Amino acid sequence: MQRRDFLKFSAAGLAGTMIPTGLASAASPAAPAAKAKTAASDKIRLGFIGLGQQAMYLLNGFMSMDDVRVVAGCDVYDIKRDRFVYKVTDYYTKKGEKKVVVPVYEDYQDLLARPDIDAVVIAVPDHQHAIIAIAACKAGKDVYLEKPLTLTIYEGQQVIKAVRKYGRILHVGSQQRSSDEFIHAATLAREGALGKIGKIKVYVGRNDVNPVTAAPAPCKLPHMPVPAGLNWDKWLGPLPESVYYHSDLDPIVTNTEKEKLWGAWRWYKVSGGGLMTDWGAHMFDIAQWALGKDCSGPVEVIPPGYSWYDCLTYKYDNGTIMTEEPYDGKQQGVMIYGEEGWVKVCRGKFQASDPKFDMKAAAVDTSVPYETKVGHHRRFIESIKSRMDTNVPVEVGHSSCTVCNLGNIAMELGRPVVWNPIVQKFMHDEEATKLMHYTYRKGYEHALDV
Repeated sequence: MQRRDFLKFSAAGLAGTMIPTGLASAASPAAPAAKAKTAASDKIRLGFIGLGQQAMYLLNGFMSMDDVRVVAGCDVYDIKRDRFVYKVTDYYTKKGEKKVVVPVYEDYQDLLARPDIDAVVIAVPDHQHAIIAIAACKAGKDVYLEKPLTLTIYEGQQVIKAVRKYGRILHVGSQQRSSDEFIHAATLAREGALGKIGKIKVYVGRNDVNPVTAAPAPCKLPHMPVPAGLNWDKWLGPLPESVYYHSDLDPIVTNTEKEKLWGAWRWYKVSGGGLMTDWGAHMFDIAQWALGKDCSGPVEVIPPGYSWYDCLTYKYDNGTIMTEEPYDGKQQGVMIYGEEGWVKVCRGKFQASDPKFDMKAAAVDTSVPYETKVGHHRRFIESIKSRMDTNVPVEVGHSSCTVCNLGNIAMELGRPVVWNPIVQKFMHDEEATKLMHYTYRKGYEHALDV
C-alpha cells in the first residue's frame, strides 16, 4: 500500500468499522502516537517472544543492525531459551563486548514488564499471535509480528483496535512486500500498465498432511510424553487442554542447531490454517496489493466443486476473479492476467508476457536465507523512530489474513460464502459467522480485551 492510500483509509476510520455486530463493540478511538526516540542514533532495544526456527532467522537480521540491541528473549521451552542466550552472547562477544548478559523468560508477561524494552519480535505459533500482540500494545511496546497476523478473523479485528488505541507501531512479517520482484509486479498492476485485471492465480502449495487442498487437516498425531523443560500448558495458551503434545508440533532442538523441520502446528486446524495461511499470508497478500484491495477483500468465496474453475475461487466487486491453483508446476507464487498482458512472480523470479514489463536486473545475494534479509526488518526500525506506519501495517496484515481464513471457512463449510469486506461480516450466514473465532479455554476469556 502506498502511503497516500493508507492515510485515506485511516482518515475514514476504517479500523472502527471492522468489528462485526454481535462479536465486539465498536473500536476505541485511536490514541496519539507514542513519543518518538530522543535521537535517531539511539539503539532500539528488542525483546524476542518465541525462539523457534523463524525467530533465529529474524534474530540474525536484527542483530546485524548497528542501531538495534537484542536484550532479552522468551520461550516456553528451556532448550530454545538456552540456544537464544548462546547465539546472542556469541554474537556480541565476537564484536568485542565482555560479560554479555541476556535474560530469558518462560512467561511473555515478564518480558513485557521490562521498561527498558522498546519493541518486541513475536514469532510464536499462530494461536498466540493475537493475545501476545495485544498485551505488548498495552505494555507500550512496538511490535514486529510474524505472519499470518492472527489465527482467526475476530482476533485480527481486536489487534487492530489495540494498535490504534495505544498508538503503537505494528509491522507484519510479510517480507515479500519489501522484495523487488513483488514490488515490481504489484506496481505494474496497480498503476494500470497491465490494463484491467481480469484474473489472478495464486498458488500456496500442498504437503503430505493435506495433499488435496491447502486447508488445515484434523490433528491426529499420537499422544507423546511432554519433554522435560517444555511448559506445555503455556504453549497451549487459549487452546483446549485436549490438544496433546507431539514432537512435530514443537520440534526438539539442541543448544546451537536449528530445528530439523518447521513446527507442524501450522498444518492442523486446531492451531494453524494450513498452507492457506502459512504461504497464503504471503501470496494472497501480494494479490490483494496488486488489486488495490488492501484493507478490503473479496465479496464471495467459492470452494472447489462449486464453479467451473473447480478450485477455490474468490470474486471481487470489480469483477476480478482470483483462484488458488497451480500455474507453474509446484512453485508458490502469483500470476496476474491483464488486458495488456500477464506477469508471474515468485521469490527471486519475475516473468512477463512482454519485455516492456520486465524489471531491471538487480544483484541478488542468494547465499543469504530469504528470511534473514534485513530490508523488511529495517522498515520496522525506521518506523519506530519516525512513529509512522510501516509498509505492512496492522490493517493490511489483517485484510490479507482474512482472505486466507475466508478460503478455509468456505472449504470447511463446503459451500460458497458471501462476505462484506467493508463491515467485515458474512451476509445472513450465522454458520459462517461462528467460524470467525472459537471459544478460548478458562483463564483466557479476556485475553483479547482492549
